Amino acid sequence: MADKETMKTGRQDPKDGKQTGQPKRRGPRQRNHPLRRWRDRLHMTDITVVDKSTLKRAIAGTVVGNFMEWYDVGVYGYLAVTIGKVFLSDASDTIQRLFSLGVFAVTFIARPLGGIVLGQLGDRIGRQKVLAFTLLSMSAATLLIGLLPGYAAVGPLAPVALILLKLLQGFSTGGEYAGASTMVTEYAPDRHRGFFASLLDVGSYFGFAFGAGLVSLLEFNLTPADMQSWGWRIPFVLALPLAAIAVYFRNKVQDTPAFQQAQAATRAKTQSEQKGFLDLIREYWRELILAFILVAAANTLGYTLTTYMPTYLSGTLHYNTAEANLLALPVLILVAVCIPITGAISDRFGRKKVLFLGALFGLTLAIPAFKLLERDTTGAVFGGLVLLAIPVIFFVANLASTLPALFPTAYRYGGMGLSYNLAVAIFGGTAPVIMEALVAATGKPLAPAYWIMFTSACGLVTVLFLAETARRPMPGTLPTVLSQQEARDLVATQDQNPDLDVKNIIKEAEENGVRKTPQMMVAQVKEGLSEAKAHGSADADGQSAGQDGQSPDQSGR
Repeated sequence: MADKETMKTGRQDPKDGKQTGQPKRRGPRQRNHPLRRWRDRLHMTDITVVDKSTLKRAIAGTVVGNFMEWYDVGVYGYLAVTIGKVFLSDASDTIQRLFSLGVFAVTFIARPLGGIVLGQLGDRIGRQKVLAFTLLSMSAATLLIGLLPGYAAVGPLAPVALILLKLLQGFSTGGEYAGASTMVTEYAPDRHRGFFASLLDVGSYFGFAFGAGLVSLLEFNLTPADMQSWGWRIPFVLALPLAAIAVYFRNKVQDTPAFQQAQAATRAKTQSEQKGFLDLIREYWRELILAFILVAAANTLGYTLTTYMPTYLSGTLHYNTAEANLLALPVLILVAVCIPITGAISDRFGRKKVLFLGALFGLTLAIPAFKLLERDTTGAVFGGLVLLAIPVIFFVANLASTLPALFPTAYRYGGMGLSYNLAVAIFGGTAPVIMEALVAATGKPLAPAYWIMFTSACGLVTVLFLAETARRPMPGTLPTVLSQQEARDLVATQDQNPDLDVKNIIKEAEENGVRKTPQMMVAQVKEGLSEAKAHGSADADGQSAGQDGQSPDQSGR
């Protein structure tokens, strides 16, 4: 047995057939340093365990914002004719309708700008701060619209003020969905991200249904004169108490751990290393295009169901306006109920499969849906609306979990803000106009179905180029789970888990500064030693100065 000196120096007696001097260099197969083994594995310290109460607050804070956004869309859409009469009372009916629809389109013109500006801010100063701004500005604009004087009171100032408020609303809305989906997906555990993210769109469709239902209720109980005089203001003024509830929930939410980690990594970079909007386009243009096409396909279907159907049923098929509204409302509620179920299905079977089904249903069900709508029976019309709702459910339920996963943390809000809002502005907001133009040009009520088929076919092809993200960490982040036991199971089974590409996860996390590389740890240790040495030198200088200043009695002389 080697003595202590031998163990210390590694020198041993050659007579015993043991090594002397320095140990032999290890061969290639023996270079299995403990640090390298540690680096190539996921450990408990790498796993983020989501606090359930924090997750609930994050979901509540984001869902109420989406509710408010779509509440306004529902209210304005169902009051469009009345608003035209109030703000251009001296114009013809045609000009009033065109003005009202044009003001609605203004919201979508401002959205891409809001998505770009607020998305960049969200990636720099935090998701929570920007989302607080979007909610407050959206709510304030909605309330002020309800308080505006009409054309009869202030003349041309009335429509100008309405346009300015809708521009503010559109700008704010441009940062709402992108930020809300980014925050929820960053908080959500990997295995349940589809379900939790889909709750955002539950808020959207319930908000739209609530706004539309409130307007329908007022129209049934008030005369047209009362609606035009003061009744139209009620839904807009109600935004105030709804906004107060929403602000309360949103202020309870903090920025996500993923964003905080990315911010820490960003602060460590020099100014020249930090990247901005042009870097987003240059490095992630493929992802931006994929997101754009998916949003275009999904929102063509979504806006057809929510915004265009009342106009199509009343204008093209000559249904009573109130009847058209009441036929659409149950379908919107059905969509809201089914969305989280579909989100959970995508967690189990994958996002690509569910999105593929959404595109396929849009391609194959559009013509049968519009053929049913042409029949002059309530049951047939309701069946046609349900057929249109099926692809909406499969598409919309997965956007909030699929799109943010295309971008790393540092570009996520900005990437979402740009791609989502451009697609909504070009395809979502224009869907009713395009479809109505197709009907007018062809004289065929079936014409809108072909536009849906075209956008759905584009979405179908795009899905084929997507990478599967279900049950996997977000790009550039480490795994997120719902409990400590799930974290232990994940670490123990990481080699057998088909959803974990451990090597790639670690690589991306190190590149984004979320996980420290050995070089970073060595540098941190050296920095700590340097600081300790500097403090030690300062203390020594201080003690020396103190001794030099001692009196003979104090020094013992």
